[in-house]
Amino acid sequence: MVQLKEFRIVMPMSLEEYQVAQMYMVMKMQQQSTNGDEGVEVLENKRFQDDVFGKGQFTSKVYRLQSKAPAWLTTIAPKDALVMQEEAWNAYPRCKTVIKCPYFTKFSLTIETVHRADNGTSENVHGLNEEQLAARQVEIIDIASAETDYWSYAIGSSSFDFSKFKSTKSGRGPLLDGWQDNYRPVMTAYKLVTIDAPYWGFGYRLEQALLAGERALFIESHRNCFGWIDEWFGLTMQQIRELEQQEN
Repeated sequence: MVQLKEFRIVMPMSLEEYQVAQMYMVMKMQQQSTNGDEGVEVLENKRFQDDVFGKGQFTSKVYRLQSKAPAWLTTIAPKDALVMQEEAWNAYPRCKTVIKCPYFTKFSLTIETVHRADNGTSENVHGLNEEQLAARQVEIIDIASAETDYWSYAIGSSSFDFSKFKSTKSGRGPLLDGWQDNYRPVMTAYKLVTIDAPYWGFGYRLEQALLAGERALFIESHRNCFGWIDEWFGLTMQQIRELEQQEN
């Protein structure tokens, strides 16, 4: 059964700032997560233009996550089952990511993201029909929450305490209870995850595990976006792209 879940991640920054923060975060997290046989390999990173998104940046990556496989998965599949192929079309403020797993050929995971200058209150930014809206689950993620689970442990969990955090360069923070309701500037990443693993016996469990993994990654990456604000605040998109080129 296809799972449809929308995550809304509210952020204490403008749309323009988030674009810089996201690119900086992706670059730094890839550096930190790549070691030896595991991590992220960038196969392609190029400009694109099409009728659906207009102009943007296309990337193709391979994720090798063998050591992060839950124990139950390793009993039914080899460790290299957690090699993922990702294609992403980033035409900010709209993005689409498609993830496939060569070992599970029927498996598909799609993330469609719309970024809005609001605090997570838009109800149908993805233009879903009535059937899709009825099937969709919605979760609003609070980056100031410090909850942890298996996947936050597997992916890595930053130690930021945003209830005491204060940015030197921007003056932002701390983030106290209910901060999303009255913080300015504010924006939201609306991430619609569609996942299908049509395998009898373990497909639903695989879908739930990967949804939980994506959720933990959304939380960690967006906590880092804000936690690293003094590293990227004031940089331009051109400066970020130059840093990216140096890393590649």
